[in-house]
Amino acid sequence: MRSFVFTVIAVCTFCVLFPSCDGEGNRAETSQGDTLEVRYASHLQMVECGGYTLVNLRNPWDTLRTLHTYILMPRDKEYDTDTLPKGTVVRVPLQRSVIYTSVHCGLVNEWGALDGVAGVCDAKYIHQEEVLQRLADGRMMDLGNAQSPDVERMIDLQPDALLLSPFENSGGYGRVDHMGVPIIECADYMETSALGRAEWMRFYGRLYGCGDKADSLFAVVEKEYMVWKQKAQACIGHPTVFADLPVGSSAWYVSGGGSTIGRMYADAGARYLFADNASTGSVPLSFETVYAKAQHADIWLIRYHAPQDRTYRSLAAEFEPYTHFDAFRNRRMYGCNTAHSRFYDEVPFHPEWLLAEFACMFHPELCTDSQDALRYYAPLELE
Repeated sequence: MRSFVFTVIAVCTFCVLFPSCDGEGNRAETSQGDTLEVRYASHLQMVECGGYTLVNLRNPWDTLRTLHTYILMPRDKEYDTDTLPKGTVVRVPLQRSVIYTSVHCGLVNEWGALDGVAGVCDAKYIHQEEVLQRLADGRMMDLGNAQSPDVERMIDLQPDALLLSPFENSGGYGRVDHMGVPIIECADYMETSALGRAEWMRFYGRLYGCGDKADSLFAVVEKEYMVWKQKAQACIGHPTVFADLPVGSSAWYVSGGGSTIGRMYADAGARYLFADNASTGSVPLSFETVYAKAQHADIWLIRYHAPQDRTYRSLAAEFEPYTHFDAFRNRRMYGCNTAHSRFYDEVPFHPEWLLAEFACMFHPELCTDSQDALRYYAPLELE
């Protein structure tokens, strides 16, 4: 897998590629820097520059440009702005950050660093008990919808950084752009490999003084992912798989073969029926197009958000043509109800758990141990 990594020995080589690193020749100590190896993430670069960490994010929508450059400066270290490279200075470890997404909040929780989080958005989607307890007792503030957060309450918190997800051509972040607070653009979701996205935890860990913990955790994630990949791909036979449901009466959005999930199906030893579409995102198709290709698929996976779990009976009542798929007739459907699971909280930074689950569904002989019980998906019930 090609990684956006520059193998350099000294920062002077790094600075040929990214001139802003040398602070226009004003900071001699950067020659002692050490570029950190990034193996999977294609939009992330990090280099230790003699007392601070320089983080460069490549723009995922225009890969010849930089999305953002951060200078992670220890909170107790004095510095002269004129001698630093161009970028946003972020005092670390963070002490009063605001996190817009449950997935990043869950990651910080995993390191035991929630004391560095003062507020969150979209609290209704958060399932972590530790976070919910802090919201209940006032140690953490709910700032409302991530698309339109309560800026007045956010200002009252006096945050030291905002962690949010950027979007192409968003036109900025509204009023929070003018708060004078560093905005950490969490573009990890734009990576096209599971391990590429998970590797961003190494950047986030350094924001909270948990760099070593983050590096160690990612090493475990990588190792377990590769173990399951090797086991699944060594199995005899590769079942055919497709996924999801149409959105109302409109298109059926099918993940492209180049998407993270499409590549995970292959890593789990399955033949994804839409792998020939190289798209890294979702492709809108008609029901007839999907049916023509997936009618005889071995396994059908559906992911949805609903108060009640879907069943074969409810699907048939919803749309009778579903019953014509072989996977429906042979009772080889699995459902993931994200209203009751931590799928979105955990999978981005623990893809090894989802890969293990796929391997168990596609190759049941691999998972006879009770510890391998399904975590997110479950076989659909008849009623």
